[in-house]
Amino acid sequence: MSVDAGRPLALVTGASSGIGYELARQFAGHGFDLIINAEDPGIADTASELRRPGASVQGVQADLATHNGVERLYAAVVDDGRPLQVLAINAGVGVGGPFTETELADDLRLVDLNVRSAVHLAKLCVRDMAARRQGRVLFTSSIAATQPGPFEATYAASKAFLLSFSEALREELKDHGVTVTALMPGPTETEFFERAGLEDTRLGSSKKDDPARVAEQAYEALMSGKDHVVAGSPTNKVMAGAAKLMPETAKAKAHRHLSEPGSGND
Repeated sequence: MSVDAGRPLALVTGASSGIGYELARQFAGHGFDLIINAEDPGIADTASELRRPGASVQGVQADLATHNGVERLYAAVVDDGRPLQVLAINAGVGVGGPFTETELADDLRLVDLNVRSAVHLAKLCVRDMAARRQGRVLFTSSIAATQPGPFEATYAASKAFLLSFSEALREELKDHGVTVTALMPGPTETEFFERAGLEDTRLGSSKKDDPARVAEQAYEALMSGKDHVVAGSPTNKVMAGAAKLMPETAKAKAHRHLSEPGSGND
């Protein structure tokens, strides 16, 4: 297969399903070559599905919750030989339930994947972008970043970290030709709620947004150089706006109503 070496290169993590998969589709549809990542072997099938004549899509199976996994993914970028134009850090997991009952290993793995790997991969890739004064970075945060998250405490905290981290990097890099955008979706139709054990909550049983639409809005915001985008339904924008006006205790109580185990059965 002949590949045009002049095509821009994008890296998308957590790309085997959900928002990450739809982000990869957005970039592929707009003329990008891709390096896509997930920890599961299905990433090879995703790469084959997205590949088109004259375009390159490389699937890298690597567990980004580990140091070696991040290094392996970055090595694939270096081996490609082209400058990375877009870095979309999307991989993440959730853990639902009372903090006193969730497994410590699960909470620490969440921190390793959602927070530690984001810092690690950004450090490696953003240095290169800043040096050549060109690049775009997208962090998948959440509207959960705007409020404490009882019964998904580590998840909400990790998304708050990503939002703060994104905004800070944006300010640092504004004179280096690199834009940074935070994607803040609301509940979206993905495997997240099942994997996080949140299916019996009001959040888990609520109507959810289309990940394809979320990814489309994310792509538009990223390419426009926006600092953040609250994606999905208009309700998400209302919730994010209201969160700016409420005290943290009130927000925590409101979130509990949505995330407490069994609340979806009421």
